[in-house]
Amino acid sequence: MQTFLEATEIPAEAAFVRSSRSGAAGHCVEVAELGSGVALRHGKDTGRGALLFSAEEMSAFVPGAKDGEFDHLV
Repeated sequence: MQTFLEATEIPAEAAFVRSSRSGAAGHCVEVAELGSGVALRHGKDTGRGALLFSAEEMSAFVPGAKDGEFDHLV
């Protein structure tokens, strides 16, 4: 599976959603469901493309993030 999409490879109909925790400082994370997985990109620099994760990868990551497993990184 491809793990990075250039901005030109992201379908125009991709509906990116910005995290409600982004705040005014511009720390914006956006995600969009694509047929091949979930794309994640920086909302203020959308021209840099997006990381692409499979549904299985996201299913493994999200519960860990909710449980605080990665809190030591911030």
